[in-house]
Amino acid sequence: MSQRKQLFADDALGQVILVGAGPGDPELLTLKAVRALEAADVVLFDSLVSAEILEFVKSTARTICVGKRGGKPSCKQDDIHAMMLRFARQGKTVIRLKSGDPMIFGRAGEEIAMLKEQGIAVQVIPGVTAALAAASNLGVSLTHRGCAQGVKFITAHSRHGELPDLDWRACADNQTTLMVYMGARTAPKLAKALLEQGANSLLPVMIAKGVSRANEEVSYHRLTDLLDMHIEREMPVLLGLGRVFEDACYAYERAQEPASYLKTPALTA
Repeated sequence: MSQRKQLFADDALGQVILVGAGPGDPELLTLKAVRALEAADVVLFDSLVSAEILEFVKSTARTICVGKRGGKPSCKQDDIHAMMLRFARQGKTVIRLKSGDPMIFGRAGEEIAMLKEQGIAVQVIPGVTAALAAASNLGVSLTHRGCAQGVKFITAHSRHGELPDLDWRACADNQTTLMVYMGARTAPKLAKALLEQGANSLLPVMIAKGVSRANEEVSYHRLTDLLDMHIEREMPVLLGLGRVFEDACYAYERAQEPASYLKTPALTA
């Protein structure tokens, strides 16, 4: 039996496939993701999934938005679980379409555990997470030799909407690039936590909105700037902190104030 037939085999109980939609650009979808969307009977999609990606879903499939947005009416996780179970038990192929990669801050673990417990077949198709898409678009290696020996993905938004209780000393490591998801609202508290653990106040900060989309916006700042910054959240926001962004940050600062610009002191240890 071919891989495609195995992936979309008809089971009495149906199946659920968690699919990574990537950050927005439909050309970043994997071929496997496209095939899954074309074969789906039901698609439960996040509100951040772009309309262009939903165009891959066949016209006869049912599409339901189950997105969660901070401070806005959102679908509860229990309701998402119930829908996945109901449709799968009807023998349908259900796609749980998640922005970015399902395994990066997407509650995939909860959904996989629930489905397995209920005896429902579940698979995962990875997607391009926003941090990697941003790095590619900007031409910045997140582990550039001499600047970073590792990269760390964190969320700056806890279940209750506040800055989570993380190991901020480890996050402030000068040899690690820090990629922050869902950090727009808590950015001032994030900066304060990092500075208190010894992070350099001149550490470059990249702020990307709508990564990979036609209206993507990117700006650069210094860590101390975040203390008093209000970041608009009309589009998904990603923050990148680390020495790997130094050249881009310096060029951005010069472009913003070409006449009066004074070179920022070199970022050291």
